[in-house]
Amino acid sequence: MDILRFITAGSVDDGKSTLIGRLLYDSKNILADHLEAIEKSTKNKDNGEIDLALLTDGLRAEREQGITIDVAYRYFSTDKRKFIIADAPGHVQYTRNMITGASNVDLAIVLIDARHGVAEQTRRHSIITSLLGIPHLVVAINKIDLVNYSQDVYNNIVIEYSKLAKQLGIKNVTYIPLSALNGDNIVEKSLLTPWYDGKPLLEFLEEVEIENAVNHTHSRFQVQYVIRPQTEALHDYRGYAGKITSGIYKKGDKVKILPAGIETTIDKIEIAGIEVAEAFAPQSVTLLLTDDIDISRGDAIVKSTENITATNEADVLFCWLDDKPLQNGNKYLLQHNNRSVRTVIKNLAYKIDVNSLEHIEDVQQVKLNEIVRASIKTAAPIVFDSYKNNRSNGAAILIDETSNATVAAVLFQ
Repeated sequence: MDILRFITAGSVDDGKSTLIGRLLYDSKNILADHLEAIEKSTKNKDNGEIDLALLTDGLRAEREQGITIDVAYRYFSTDKRKFIIADAPGHVQYTRNMITGASNVDLAIVLIDARHGVAEQTRRHSIITSLLGIPHLVVAINKIDLVNYSQDVYNNIVIEYSKLAKQLGIKNVTYIPLSALNGDNIVEKSLLTPWYDGKPLLEFLEEVEIENAVNHTHSRFQVQYVIRPQTEALHDYRGYAGKITSGIYKKGDKVKILPAGIETTIDKIEIAGIEVAEAFAPQSVTLLLTDDIDISRGDAIVKSTENITATNEADVLFCWLDDKPLQNGNKYLLQHNNRSVRTVIKNLAYKIDVNSLEHIEDVQQVKLNEIVRASIKTAAPIVFDSYKNNRSNGAAILIDETSNATVAAVLFQ
């Protein structure tokens, strides 16, 4: 079975943790002892209901405050598909956790409280969903029971969010009215929403297409380790180990080494010491080349036909993750897959207003959770794609060398 990775996002108290708990509970993916522990610690003992949010809010501080602080990961499966869920925090101060949790998902579920409609944090999470190029988006209009299962309320929220989705260029949006607390339209269609003619959430998650999640068009391989046994039996062995981030490689392919630009041919491809005729993303392999070339960790091996070069300058989008503000001229370490290079911020072009989506120019500094367009210059050439065209080779992080803290998520433009 294939695996669907998805994340839940939205404002505080929109019901994200409860929704995941309901999915696990109704699909019978909770172990008996875990369920018993939740029943003992639940806050709803008086009315006999189980607090399903406790299935994901695992931190002590989360349970005491009744909120999600860190990204919680849960795993479950049905007869049709396996799932990995990331439950993102709703608080503004934890937006950075949502960014990291959503970096490699196939689908996002943005929850909206039916009583409140599209909120500021809904917009912020939708912008991040758009920037990260997440292929599928489900807008779960939750707590529909608290508005008496009103079709008018549902329609008004669909109209409101459709305008936002159009502004952000988000496609493949599916709207589902549901009640995570009561289980309406989660696993089974609810009789209380006869006006809704779509699928319940779990059925949609089981059937949504995710074949295009891996890019097999652009060949990208970055060297992680150079293997030189230098034993008598393997005296001339020189292999380049790493992960194919995208594309397909075959024995005999003409390739070029970047940033050097030297061309050669793939002599052998090995997976776990066994020679194979071809390999593809996201496999970890060892490539052996016909020529002896000076290749180091972080160098890229791409097909000769690929129109890509190494460069010291790039336009990027930053999602700022640090309490210390970003300023023009600051220096950091850029970590792009296996390559680490020193980087300076050359220009802060504009910030994106999460409410109006307008570009705010004349940027002096960037604060926690803000999104900014900037240009950078690296001390050594890097090989990257635009995030829009190739997610696996179009993202990086910035690291503060003094604290080793990750301060920004980087999307190449």
